[in-house]
Amino acid sequence: MSPSEQSPVSRRRGVLALAAVAGVVLVAGGAAVAWSAVQGDGTASNGASDTVSGASGAGREASDVESGVADFSAYSDGVAAQLAYAFEHWDDTESDTFGYLDDNDCVNFTSQSLLARGWAEDDEWWYDESGDAYGHADAWISSTAMRDYLEEHPERATALTDDERASVKVGDVVQFDWDDSGDRDHTGIVTSVETEPDGSITILYAGHTDPTWDRSVDWAITELHPGGVAYYWSIPE
Repeated sequence: MSPSEQSPVSRRRGVLALAAVAGVVLVAGGAAVAWSAVQGDGTASNGASDTVSGASGAGREASDVESGVADFSAYSDGVAAQLAYAFEHWDDTESDTFGYLDDNDCVNFTSQSLLARGWAEDDEWWYDESGDAYGHADAWISSTAMRDYLEEHPERATALTDDERASVKVGDVVQFDWDDSGDRDHTGIVTSVETEPDGSITILYAGHTDPTWDRSVDWAITELHPGGVAYYWSIPE
């Protein structure tokens, strides 16, 4: 269903429905109530500041996660809502509201998190309220189409290269070109930006297909897809 086929009331209802979901995972002051990872020693980690589990940088697996509380109160309400939504749904494999693309759900999931953050749908970036993921706008479900959309909407995000990591923030969008061919092959949500003692910057991200939380960008472009290139979209607060 295209935006022109949906009434303004219908479009607002979709936004309000997700706002209600975001409200469930937020408490006063911007703290987020969501799923929290539990490490091998049984202690719950803070989703806002935790580092990669394991030396590989591959991020957490669904089997590592148990119910708990994650505190995102250090961030703005919008970013806290985005992270809370992502933390609760990063390992989901179905959605009545948004559908699920078995082999390519990464942008669908990233778009959902941006909606939770407060982004409004427009004529180019929208979802089909029937829950059919294949009915969403291209920019909602395609990494390359999302890149093209954001290039045309600088008010929403500013492009950054991997050499500009110092400007990347939690809640920004990370995209990958696995084979350095010029398109975009994968999209995720930045969950952590840490400056190491040697001055290097480690960036972690969450995403669908394959589902992960706190995966290292460096691991993704050196181990998972050697020679891959990372790009970012810096989103204003």
